[in-house]
Amino acid sequence: MTSSSVPTSAAADPWHWTPPALSRWSRPVGLLRLDGPDTLRVLHGQTSQALEAARPGQWLGTCCIGPTARLRAVAEVLVDADGAWLVIVDGDPEAARLALDRVLFPADKVRLGPVTAATLHQPLGSAGPDASAAGTWAPLAGSPGWQLGEALLLPADAPLPPWLAERSPLEPQQAERWRLQQGLPAAPGEINGDTNPFELGLAARVSLTKGCYVGQETLAKLATYDGVKQQLRRWQATAVPDEAVAAGTPLHDGAGGRAGVITSSLELPGGTGWIGLALVRRAWLQEPALLAGDGPGARLELSLPALFQSPPVGAGGGGGDGKAS
Repeated sequence: MTSSSVPTSAAADPWHWTPPALSRWSRPVGLLRLDGPDTLRVLHGQTSQALEAARPGQWLGTCCIGPTARLRAVAEVLVDADGAWLVIVDGDPEAARLALDRVLFPADKVRLGPVTAATLHQPLGSAGPDASAAGTWAPLAGSPGWQLGEALLLPADAPLPPWLAERSPLEPQQAERWRLQQGLPAAPGEINGDTNPFELGLAARVSLTKGCYVGQETLAKLATYDGVKQQLRRWQATAVPDEAVAAGTPLHDGAGGRAGVITSSLELPGGTGWIGLALVRRAWLQEPALLAGDGPGARLELSLPALFQSPPVGAGGGGGDGKAS
């Protein structure tokens, strides 16, 4: 969740684009309430972040993962005195709720509520009047909803505060471009049950020191034994046909090496080219470009996403000697 500056030309480099000044990025999210004294213990054991010692008023990013550390959803946790709100930012909220429900025992002092619809609004260009400190949240005064740093989380049917309503929402293509530029994973391209948090640049949402939790063994091995085999990268291309850069298209190096796969793609306005995200196998992470599709392939220029957080030191950071990993 970052703010942006005034618009700039992206003719030379599409990654220099910024959203219109004084706009807002509004994303639908799933809101799940957990009440009871065991709430943080349960969330601590079923997500990737250290939550058991969190205090009321804290806001922490986490990942909902399975036993083999496959990513189910990207989430935010808002801790209060009675429990916590779990905000599913991307992924399937109902699947995340079902996974929690399956591990709750009668002895667990947790009440799991239904998933409700909400919207996460990120002001762009400048912060709003009542931004909270980083890592903290607060209920909005006089209206339903919560302040998360510069962002506002509102129930789906709640009216916008006047200052936010004055800002134009990003159009769908603009919103997708902003997501791709930052390198934020989304379903189904990047969040699909086949990827883990380290591959998608979400290392800050993972604790490797908090003790036993679902997926811990897999994540610990990835960090200890240099096991992260692919990482998310941005790509850009010009003068390529649509089918050459569709999601699911494999990447290669021109010499027969299987280098990765495109996960998301977006055509830029005015036919100026394409941008997207791809999972690149670690032996090719230092390559400035790869080819997409069969035959000679379309040339994709690669770069590191703006918000990508590298895996822990020693995990998947090297290129390796062979390109068969």
